Amino acid sequence: MGKQRKGTSRWVYGLSIIVLVMFAFRATAMGVEPGLLKALGFEPQTVRPAPNFTLPDLNGGKKKLSDWRGKPILLVFWATW
Repeated sequence: MGKQRKGTSRWVYGLSIIVLVMFAFRATAMGVEPGLLKALGFEPQTVRPAPNFTLPDLNGGKKKLSDWRGKPILLVFWATW
């Protein structure tokens, strides 16, 4: 029972850290400046649009970042080294 409890507390601790970091990034992206973020040393950043670029898609065409302006985008750069 002791081992299970120790593993559970590590899991809860790790999850708590992830939630705090996600909250901090979300709040700074929205321009919110809560006292907690300042106390943790986070400073709000100015939100700027990403520079436009073009990448090839799987069908041989080209896709521009500006084609998805205003929509959430997740870019995954995969390497198989």
